[in-house]
Amino acid sequence: MELIVQKAVEIGAAEIVPIISDRTIVQVDSESAAQKQTKWQQIAIEAGKQCGQNWLPYVHMPRKLSELFSAAAEESFDLRLIGSLQPDAQHLKKILAGYSNEHQHRPRSVLMLVGPEGDFTPAELALARRHGCQPITLGPIILRVETAAIYCLSILSYELLI
Repeated sequence: MELIVQKAVEIGAAEIVPIISDRTIVQVDSESAAQKQTKWQQIAIEAGKQCGQNWLPYVHMPRKLSELFSAAAEESFDLRLIGSLQPDAQHLKKILAGYSNEHQHRPRSVLMLVGPEGDFTPAELALARRHGCQPITLGPIILRVETAAIYCLSILSYELLI
């Protein structure tokens, strides 16, 4: 998670929300979650200073996917995406092009969910779809979560921050 926070700040993420999914290996209680959140926020501060970033993303406490959607219901995202190994997942390039064609502009805010080892469960994917997330594929190679997060943020930065 430390690497994800550091690179997400460098690439330009606005917020970072660690997700506790059904397949998350490391489980944390509320006390250790608060300690981790403090540590990750410090990593974000250091990464922001190092790369000269002029804003600091907030690193949230780890939360379950359902809690994320409860909190995100108040937030308006132009586009909601979830990385998926399912066969119906579309390429990010296709989804971004479709959005631009439909709205005549690029999305300004994107919620990008990257799952744990083994992917999100079918129930989690269904929950994400009910909350407007479109499943995306990252290609034929299954990436580690750290690599997938950096990959997605890099593409979104390249495509949207012009």
